[in-house]
Amino acid sequence: MFVEKVETVRLRLSKRERLEEDDVYIKYIDKFVNGLPDNVQRIWQYSFTEMMNNAIEHSEAALVTIMVVQNYLNTAIFIVDNGIGIFRKIKEYYSYASLDDAVNELFKGKLTTDKKNHSGEGIFFTSRILDRFAAVSDSKIFSHDKYTELLRNLEDIKALKDWKERKGTVVYMELSNYSNKILKEVFDMFADVDGGFTRTHIPIKNIYEMYPVSRSQAKRLCHRFENFKEIELDFQDISEIGQGFAHEIFVVFQNEHKDVKLVPTHMTKEVERMVYHVTSTSLH
Repeated sequence: MFVEKVETVRLRLSKRERLEEDDVYIKYIDKFVNGLPDNVQRIWQYSFTEMMNNAIEHSEAALVTIMVVQNYLNTAIFIVDNGIGIFRKIKEYYSYASLDDAVNELFKGKLTTDKKNHSGEGIFFTSRILDRFAAVSDSKIFSHDKYTELLRNLEDIKALKDWKERKGTVVYMELSNYSNKILKEVFDMFADVDGGFTRTHIPIKNIYEMYPVSRSQAKRLCHRFENFKEIELDFQDISEIGQGFAHEIFVVFQNEHKDVKLVPTHMTKEVERMVYHVTSTSLH
């Protein structure tokens, strides 16, 4: 028998009486996860409180809706606010040209609209530790899942049938109740020996609908690369890249930032050939 629990809670946000994300977790989420393995509980506590904090402190929302859907195998949590929208907030704060630029910056990490109080790590690590994660706003989606699959999943969820027109932000999180993931292991993947967030991983396919060709695309991609010591550029499912794009990253940026290590992975022969072409030509 496939038993499913569903619970929805609506919370008012007020500047006079601030909600605390850990109190919300204890009151509304803990009862769903406290019987699950310890590693799963730790992941949910981190992920939920990070995303709830974003809604409380950055969304400029008056109302936050939390929905928990759980069955024997999985738990899914939605945090829905009626605020400014996560991508619009980032776009306006950094004066980016488009919402797409704001979405793409989230893949790198260390992105925050409150540098004094936040490191910009929450979405980065939450999106990697969960089985599924998406932030949806202004008809744009940030996710490491394949776009078409995620789109289909969102449209199948009755409570989110109007997500494309919805004001604010929808955060969708899902994790197996029997996951063997360890939160610390994910942190360690992107940290140095001192624990600093020094490495990042960028899935190129999630940023470009067509294969990237231009220098302007590469310049936008390289924005804030200097904040990291090592950057994995994942070319999975990218069949080819343009010469200008490759030259701007692997020659121009690299020459200006020799202390940043660029690690291209999952390259096709065509991509590898282009990277070799621009780097070998620059040596002569």
